[in-house]
Amino acid sequence: MIQYIYLGRVAYDEGLRLQAEFAALRIEGRVDNVLLLLEHPPVLTLGRNARRENVLASDDMLARRGVTLHEINRGGDVTYHGPGQLVGYPIFDLRSLQNATGGRLGPVDFVRMMEEALIRLCGVYGVRAGRIAGLTGVWCGPAGGSLSDENSGNTKDRKIGAIGIHVSRGITSHGFAFNVTTDLRDFQLINPCGITDKPVTSLEREIPEGVSLPGLEEMAHGAARQFGHVFAQQVLAVESLEALRAQAAAKMPAEDTPLQIPAEVKRLHGDPERPVRA
Repeated sequence: MIQYIYLGRVAYDEGLRLQAEFAALRIEGRVDNVLLLLEHPPVLTLGRNARRENVLASDDMLARRGVTLHEINRGGDVTYHGPGQLVGYPIFDLRSLQNATGGRLGPVDFVRMMEEALIRLCGVYGVRAGRIAGLTGVWCGPAGGSLSDENSGNTKDRKIGAIGIHVSRGITSHGFAFNVTTDLRDFQLINPCGITDKPVTSLEREIPEGVSLPGLEEMAHGAARQFGHVFAQQVLAVESLEALRAQAAAKMPAEDTPLQIPAEVKRLHGDPERPVRA
């Protein structure tokens, strides 16, 4: 099962803390697979493979624009998060999932399945998207053939979804960033994912004329449904973090209770009258 929750706008530090909290609970088996869906204030994140020169703005410029910078343990280079972007943090146990052939799911398989969920999400709104060999993420343009390209003459691949994960003890964290109504000018602060020759796009820019653009919360519900389809898991919306925490508390192992040793055994061992723990 995948339990998901839409949290609205969440500070990046709080997002990191929530991932750590629910990853620990997933390791203990006290929650099911959890998909945290949210948006962040403007922030740049540097993955394990990031190069600082891919941040094009100075520290002073970032400070003036209220953009924070974080070095984190996901894969990939530099990326941007901000308002209008749907961010998803799947806290999944890979051992609970299977690949297309029924085998155990590995990290690369997991990334490809996340890409597939976002590709399908684009398709719901009439935008054809796809992959580019050798590059992680979801793309419109020649890679996917956006419907809007037919009349626009736009022939460049355009990135609409970025993906980067971390796996520890079989549990995933970090995840995807999907541009819905994101202000694409903010991507000028960086070379997104270290790529200099392919622009970034958003669903707002790619959606065909006459198709309604949903709000971010509705988009979150749609993304969760696609995750359920792709990972072949039942999907359940959770009302609040408190509800998730209450479920986890209910699964907490009971404390050991004193075991009463028969008096005959105590006498054989010369044991005083005291309880022992099982």
